[in-house]
Order: sequence, then C-alpha cells, then structure tokens
Amino acid sequence: MVLPPPPRFDPTGWAKTAPLIIGIAGGSGSGKTTIAEALVEAIDGVASVKHDAYYLNQPHLTFEQRSRLNYDHPDSLETGLLVSHLGALREGLPFEQPVYDFARHIRSNESVTIAPAPVVVLEGILVLADRDLRDLQDLKVFVDTDPDLRLARRLERDIRERGRTAESVLAQYLATVRPMHIQYVEPSKRYADIIIPGGMKVGAVATIIELIRARMARGA
Repeated sequence: MVLPPPPRFDPTGWAKTAPLIIGIAGGSGSGKTTIAEALVEAIDGVASVKHDAYYLNQPHLTFEQRSRLNYDHPDSLETGLLVSHLGALREGLPFEQPVYDFARHIRSNESVTIAPAPVVVLEGILVLADRDLRDLQDLKVFVDTDPDLRLARRLERDIRERGRTAESVLAQYLATVRPMHIQYVEPSKRYADIIIPGGMKVGAVATIIELIRARMARGA
C-alpha cells in the first residue's frame, strides 16, 4: 500500500514575529533526519538547522587524533554558538551555519546562510540534552528507534556517505556512540513533547504539523 504524502502547510501568515522552533532528537540512525527533511518538504518557508554542523573545529590536531575523539559527547559540539545563532533568528537576523567535513573530522571553509523563517527545524542527537538549547524550542520531538536498526542505518550511512570502513564504524559505536546514547541521548527523551516510533515518517509529519498549527493558533 502506498501511503499518501503528509499534508502541506503554509505558516507564513502567522502573526508572531519570532519563529516557531521545532527540535527533533533521537539516537544516531533513528530516522530523525528523514523526519526533519520531510517536514522541510511539507512546510512552506522553513529553515533547517543541524546541530552536527557545530562540531568543534580542531585543525591543530592530526587526522588520527581527530578520528579518536568522542563525537557523541555534548562537549564535542559548539552549542553556545548554535544558541546565539538561533537567538539571531528570533531577532529576525540571518546567520552563517558552519559546514562540517565528516570525512576529515574538521570544518570546511564554507558556510550556509540561514535566513529568518516562520518555522525552524532543529535536528541532532543532543538537541534536547542541553538546557539552553532546549529552552529555545517551542516543540520538542524525540524519534525512538530500536538499537539494532539504528546501528544498521549508521553502518550503511557512514560507509556510503563518509568513506568509513565497517570496522571503524563498529569500533566507534562500541567505544562512544552506544555509551553516550545511554548517558545523554536516551535520558533527554523525558523532555520531549512527543515521542515518535522510528520509521513512522508520514504519520509523524502529519502529527507534528497539527501540533504546529495548534501552537501557532495559541501564539497568534
């Protein structure tokens, strides 16, 4: 059976000046990026912001040293910069989002201009784990997916998109990804307004859009 696409939603007539910020969290490989991208497609005039674009830039380290860093710990991210950038959006100002090179574990020299929009979709494994970042979110979503499915998705993605070997992906998963998920990502689920079972993209997007409508109706 082919499911219908989620309904389109145009929020541009909303009277409130500050954007509605939707945070989407979940473990690596949970499907949160798929849901975030589906929301971007379904909502007119939406800005997409990725937490993992804000990994600390550490060019003073060798590639081997950077490869051994724990990228699943909150301290690996420059979250304060992201908080300031989201603050700029709330003031109606654009900002330059960094571009992170995952193959080399370093920021590139490029950036992406994020313009003010009525809705902002913020996505990342730890977007609900940081209080300052969490306080900026109007709607908090957690995508809850079984660990074996998350690992399979991460293996496929990192090998195909990031030039990794299966051995390196599994080693990183056991050393940092799984422990940090247990310590930081999974506990952040308690802050979510809505918990989405992994894989339910169409129903999830329709539900989130209805919640956006409700929040906007209250804030208009």
